[in-house]
Order: sequence, then C-alpha cells, then structure tokens
Amino acid sequence: LLEKRIRKLVPEALDLFLTPFLVLGIMAFATLFVFQPLGGWAAEGIGYAATEAVSRGGAFTGFVLGGLFLPLVMLGVHQGLTPIHAQLIAQYLLPILAMAGGGQVGAALAVYARTRDPRIRKVVASALPVGFLGVGEPLIYGVTLPLGRPFIGACIGGACGGAVQAAFQVGAAALGISGLPLAPSTTNVPVYLLGLLVSYAAGFAATWVLGFEEKSAE
Repeated sequence: LLEKRIRKLVPEALDLFLTPFLVLGIMAFATLFVFQPLGGWAAEGIGYAATEAVSRGGAFTGFVLGGLFLPLVMLGVHQGLTPIHAQLIAQYLLPILAMAGGGQVGAALAVYARTRDPRIRKVVASALPVGFLGVGEPLIYGVTLPLGRPFIGACIGGACGGAVQAAFQVGAAALGISGLPLAPSTTNVPVYLLGLLVSYAAGFAATWVLGFEEKSAE
C-alpha cells in the first residue's frame, strides 16, 4: 500500500531507485518504533491472559485447551502459537497442548486393537512411533481423521491429559517438541508423564466407545 502511494509522487525517472529506498526506510522505522513495541505489549498481554487462565481455571482450562488443539494441528495453524510459547517459556501452555498428541496415540491404539483391516493396521503401526515422539500429523491424516470418530476420541484424550497438566500447573522450558521428548524439560516430570498416560488411556477409551466404520477410511 505504501509503495503504491509513493510511486504516485515519485518522478518516473527516479522510481526504480527512490521508491524501494523510501518504502524500506519508512517501513523499517515503523517496524522498530511502532510495530515492535505494539507486538511486545500484545505478547505480554497474551502471555498474562494465558497464565491467568491456567492459574485460575485450572483443570477446566487445561481440558478446553487440550481438547481444541488437534483441530489447530489439522488446519496447520498450530505453529502460530510458537511466539506465545516463547513468551511463556517455563510456563504452562506447552505441556497442556502436548497432551493432544497423547490423545492421538491412544485413539490410534484403539483403532489398531479393533480393526481387522490389514491396511489400516499397517498405517497405524508405521505412524505410532513418531506419534509417541509428539509428531501427530501422520496419525491425524492417516488414521483418526479419515475414520472420523477416532479424531473426536483423540480430542477427548488430549482434553483429559490437558486437565491433568493444568491442575498441577506443569511448566516446560522448551519450544517445538512434544510427547515423550518434552518430559525432561518440564518442571514436574512424573506429573507430566502421568498426564501423558491419562491422555493415552482416555483417547483409547473414548475411541473404543465411539467406534468407527472401517469403510470411511477408503
């Protein structure tokens, strides 16, 4: 937008050099002295709101956050939370959201136990190892989402695990990892692992109860 406005004012003979010079100069100044401070205030506000939500809401907040994270992963927008994780380093958000991957693992295990389709069992077996390591996309797109109801079961598992993490206010001093690899960097390793087991079990149980139709994976 700025480039279009400046181009109308700059003589054509100087446009090739002067227009980009002015655009970059003005925007660099605006970035340093306007947008960066505004971004800092916004990040502090989001960090404060997230911390207060977990502190005051406890298990309920963790249940909601853990249950809603998988749809964000499905849409590919979950990496937008990385700046918030950075703002909340050693705080509570990442362990809660990591439980979504645990619910995914539990749901996939239930699918493996119930299905007799060798193709589905093969997909689950190949995607489970990375699922334990916190990489949920293979299980989402290869197993739970095509089958439908197991994806809901995975969300329920993540919600239950998230409730545990929030209830005990487990923090993490890490970015970009999830699942079992996140455990060593958490503030309470036994409770984090307990929450992970809860997410596995709840995801398994919810998927077992909800069931699924194998033909929906075609």
